[in-house]
Amino acid sequence: MSLRYALLALLTAEPLTGYDAAKRFGASVGHVWHAPDSQIYPELRRMEREGLIAGEQVRWGPNSTKTRYSITDEGVRAFRDWMATPLDYAPVRDAAHMRAAYFEWTDPDRARECLQRHIEHYTEQIARWRATREAILDLTNDTIATRMRKFPVEDHERIIAFKAFAYDGLIGRGEAEIAWARQGLELLDKLAPAEE
Repeated sequence: MSLRYALLALLTAEPLTGYDAAKRFGASVGHVWHAPDSQIYPELRRMEREGLIAGEQVRWGPNSTKTRYSITDEGVRAFRDWMATPLDYAPVRDAAHMRAAYFEWTDPDRARECLQRHIEHYTEQIARWRATREAILDLTNDTIATRMRKFPVEDHERIIAFKAFAYDGLIGRGEAEIAWARQGLELLDKLAPAEE
């Protein structure tokens, strides 16, 4: 997947300036596709050149303007085509699991520290994902609220259900990572050298 499809997904809700897109990105599609602001702005300009989005200058403060981007019909087609195309799964790059496979090369305290940080990371992520999922379900998520105003009432249940479903998957994956790290801590205790 490329950044452009995450941005097109975001722009299906409403037109956004680059600043607003970057801000909304981190609070919605950014949970499933990370991109720093330094990648978002150039990608928006590329997408505009390719006709996937259209930029319009809008007043920003008393003396300046910003570009607000809207998805074009071509952008909608590109997004639909991407949605209809089976994913090509990328090869796995997982530093935490790679490191765990070689814990015998470090002392048990360092290995425990790695696993504890893994647990802390996923605990924090799960809290964010659950909060976002709840905001989707109770319609306090800004992007969902915008979608509810834009799309017909008969589409609302599907929109909410699919967004919540995505977060259910993230939460489940995070819970599995925590369980795996706890299993690793138990394994370290089991394999600890006997004290003399």
